[in-house]
Amino acid sequence: MALLLLLVTLTTCAATPQNLESKMFTFPEATNTAHTKLLTTKQDLSAVTVCLRSFTDLRRGHPIFSLATSLASNDFLIFKLDESDLFDLWARDKNAKFALQDYKLNTWNAICSTWDATSGIIQLWVNGKPSSRKFVSFGSNITEPMSIVLGQEQDSYGGGFDINQSFIGMISDVHMWDYTMSSCEIQNYSDELSFSLGNVLNWNALDFQITGRVLIEDKQTC
Repeated sequence: MALLLLLVTLTTCAATPQNLESKMFTFPEATNTAHTKLLTTKQDLSAVTVCLRSFTDLRRGHPIFSLATSLASNDFLIFKLDESDLFDLWARDKNAKFALQDYKLNTWNAICSTWDATSGIIQLWVNGKPSSRKFVSFGSNITEPMSIVLGQEQDSYGGGFDINQSFIGMISDVHMWDYTMSSCEIQNYSDELSFSLGNVLNWNALDFQITGRVLIEDKQTC
């Protein structure tokens, strides 16, 4: 596997959006500093869909995707809890817990979540299998400038990292949309079939900033 880039204790920006197809971010150690910040110009979201692939052996709680604004540190958060099948999803600082049996350690998991500000409904998919639909928060959009982070959970806008909640493992194929995707499109994403690329974050044209020991590597596949 070719090692493309190693950044240690430095902050580095992608000069232009990069096509990371068949690549992955590797977070190799517990830390309260190393992370990848994903950049977007979008500032008004009435709905959200996030999909990504995650690979880890962590049994403790850790973030999958963290979006904070100055008004809410958990404006949109996907968090894996200690329990083997439990996730905690947040929107606008309100949360709901979900149990999905299909999540596995030491393999790639396709994780997607949707939230709609009009209905307040949030939902989780793991490897194409949907959760129950639950209410968290409605009536207000995500309107502030967003800080989107992989590898750490934000307890404040762009910071407040805790080494005991840091992510160790690999993340790939990150996409984000400003609408709730259909179950069929989420299934296509999970099965690595054709789907609409993200219009907020697009893994094939990603603008990002890396801080600390984070690697960009070829994705490990057979």
